[in-house]
Order: sequence, then C-alpha cells, then structure tokens
Amino acid sequence: MANSFGAMSVAQLSSLIQTAAVDPIEVTQAVLEGIDAYADRAVFTAILRDRALEEAMLSSKRLREGRSRGMLDGIPIAWKDLFDIKGRTTTAGSTVLATGPAAEADAAVVAALKQAGMISIGCTAMSEFAFSGLGLNPHFGTPGNPASVDVPRIPGGSSSGSGVAVAAGLVPVAMGTDTGGSVRIPAAFNGIVGYKATRGRYPMDGVYPLAKSLDSLGPLCRTVKDAVWIDAALRGAPFPSLPARPVEGLEIVVPENVVFDGAQPGVIASFEAALDRLSGLGASITRITIPAFDSILGLMSRYGALVTAEAYALHRELLTGSAADDMDRRVVLRTRLGEKTTLSDYLAILDARQRLIVDVERLVGDSLVAFPSVAHVAPPIAPLEADDELFFATNGQTLRNTMLGNFLDWCGVSVPCGTGEANMPVGLLLSAVAGRDEAVLGAALGAEEVVRGDLK
Repeated sequence: MANSFGAMSVAQLSSLIQTAAVDPIEVTQAVLEGIDAYADRAVFTAILRDRALEEAMLSSKRLREGRSRGMLDGIPIAWKDLFDIKGRTTTAGSTVLATGPAAEADAAVVAALKQAGMISIGCTAMSEFAFSGLGLNPHFGTPGNPASVDVPRIPGGSSSGSGVAVAAGLVPVAMGTDTGGSVRIPAAFNGIVGYKATRGRYPMDGVYPLAKSLDSLGPLCRTVKDAVWIDAALRGAPFPSLPARPVEGLEIVVPENVVFDGAQPGVIASFEAALDRLSGLGASITRITIPAFDSILGLMSRYGALVTAEAYALHRELLTGSAADDMDRRVVLRTRLGEKTTLSDYLAILDARQRLIVDVERLVGDSLVAFPSVAHVAPPIAPLEADDELFFATNGQTLRNTMLGNFLDWCGVSVPCGTGEANMPVGLLLSAVAGRDEAVLGAALGAEEVVRGDLK
C-alpha cells in the first residue's frame, strides 16, 4: 500500500480525523506524497494539489473550531476525469478535449461532496470517452492492475484510474460513472467494492455523458459502509442511517442463463462458494431463468447496442472530422457502429426496453439478483493492445453481465468474493430493480463479510 491513510477505509480514516488523532492537512499531504511516490504514472491525469491543500486547511480549521460538517469532513477523494472540476478542462480521457475551455463550476456531485467536507485530490484515468470496459487508453496510458503478480493486467474500465487508485491504497475512495459496467467492472477486477446507483439518483450536471439513457454513477471504495456514507452525502443526508439487513431471510435469485456463459472455472467456484456461505446463514437462493437477458442480447444483435447509438449521436461531429485521427482507433470503430442504428431502430430498442423492465420487475419483485460481476478475471494488457479482434471480443465479454443491469435500469453493488485464475480478484454482483438502492445497499452491508469469506 502506498500510504496508510490512502489504504484505509473511509470509516477508519474518519474515526481518526473526527477524534483529532490526525489532522486533514497531515492526511492530505501524506496522500499526495503517496501518489507522487507510486511508480505507475498512468493512474491520475491530474493532481489537484493546490485545491486539495486549500480544502484540507479549511477542513482542519472547521474541526479545530468544533464545526465539523460530518463524518466525511477531511476525507480525500479522487474523481474520474469526466467530472467537471472548476478551473480545469475535463478531458474524458481524450486528447481532443484537452484544449477545450476550463469548467466554470464543479459538477453537481463534486460540489455536494465538497459541501460534506471531502477533499478533491485529483482526476483519474479512464477509457477514452468512457467507451470501453477494459480501461486501456493509448493517450494517457493504461494503469496496471495492482492485484496482478505475474504480468501487467488490465484495470477494467471505463473508471480504470478510480479502481486502481483505491486498490493501490492511494485514496480511500474515488468516484466513477457506469453506463455498461464502468464502476462494477474495475471494482471486481481490482478486488474492491463498487456501487452503481439507479440512474437519476444523483444529478448528472457537469458529468461528461456517454449515453444519457444509461449513464449512472457511484463510488469505488473499500467497504460497503463507505459506499453507504458517500451515497448519503450525495443525497444531502446529514448522516448515513441505512441499517444492515441480516443475511438470514434475504431472498436472492441467481440467473441460470447468459451470465455464466463462457465463465472461467475459478470465477464460478468463488461465486458459488460465496452463495454457499450465504445460504448456510439463512439466505434463500433460487435459480431461475430471466428471459429478458436473452432478449437484450437479441435486441443488440438485431438493432445494435443502445449505448453505441447514443454515443454516435453525441460524438458524430468528432467522428466525421479530423479529430477522429487523434482518437483511440478502437473507440472510433466501435462508436461508428452507431451510425447503422436508424431512428426507427432506436425507437424500437427504447420501446422493447420499457417492456423488458416491466417484465423483469414482475418476475424478480423485491428479490435481489446475484451473479458474477464479470465472467473472467482481469486479462493481461499486452495481447489486448496488440490484437484488435481480441480487444473487441474481450470487451464484449467483460461488459456482458453488468450491461444487463444498465439496460434494465438496475442498481447494484460488486463485492469481492474470492479469487480466480492467476489468483486475481472475483466480484459478486448483488443487484435490485430501479429505485431499490437502499435495499441492495442494506443487503450488501449485512452480507459483505460473508461474501468476502477469507478475504481481508
């Protein structure tokens, strides 16, 4: 771990700060030093040193005067580089945006956590325009997965730097966005917790979009408790009050179709072992088929992906101009596929989506849904950089499980549940239908220790 403060959970660090065992200035300086000393320079695209130290001094003053803003006061946080930071140009992982105008104000969620007393440390790396689940970026570099001990492995995307920054112990929490899995995938690959909120739970003002019908966001952190605390602050709650739900009595459905197709044996073994532990403590586990999963894949095959259609509409001018020459060729190729989706196709996707959401809500009800966050562990970087065909196939497989939840407007929490091939982390994804964030967070809070098993 790079430094002791960055390697702590939000709750652990908060206890030290609120009891005056450490000062926010000391914490911030140590975190900045840890980032400076970390060998992988691709994790951050910018360090907000001056802002962080100024915010730390204000936090320190508040605490000394007995005016703490709550349990997050003085806690460092990193931001995926598509959240607007006042006075800085938001790159969204692309050099073609790097010379654009500086943001005139913080993104709404940045402002909300600043109001809670959190300290913005820096901006983290990401897949260009957030359009990949792998985390590779040819412009700013690809952060290496800190869990890998054999060969450099992908961090997962698109919130690649956010996942690595937390997993490497550089910061206790980082914010990401999730359009097809971009919070839950890096959380699973790096062995940390990732919470994807229901779309619309938080304001998206000042967040660079990918596909507005699918875009959501959430924290990458060490524990579910940390995610609960961040969620409360983002909703303006004075303090987190969500209770943990006991494992006994939890009703969990496990899909038998799609999500295990092509899954690595180690992933399945870790996931099933976690289910056994939950069942042993009284959780009800029911295996079912969710026909909507096959329907979603069928819609994508027939009409193209919803995310691709909306991404093409957003980036059409860039893709048809000279700027495309300066973009990641794989992002360009994938985004241009959206041109094939006609207006009637797009409307057909939206119409089918609403029907499937209703069908699944009727089928699942108040039960939670569990399956592996990703069907494989983080693969090596080098072969993916060298082979476009392998890149696209792996990207599709990586995104498959999580994107089902985005299409159905679910919320979800990825919790580490063991290790798979090459001793790499495996994540268990616990999801619920739209708007049941408290239910899934409460369940994850109560089940986290059981799901983790022998993991520390």
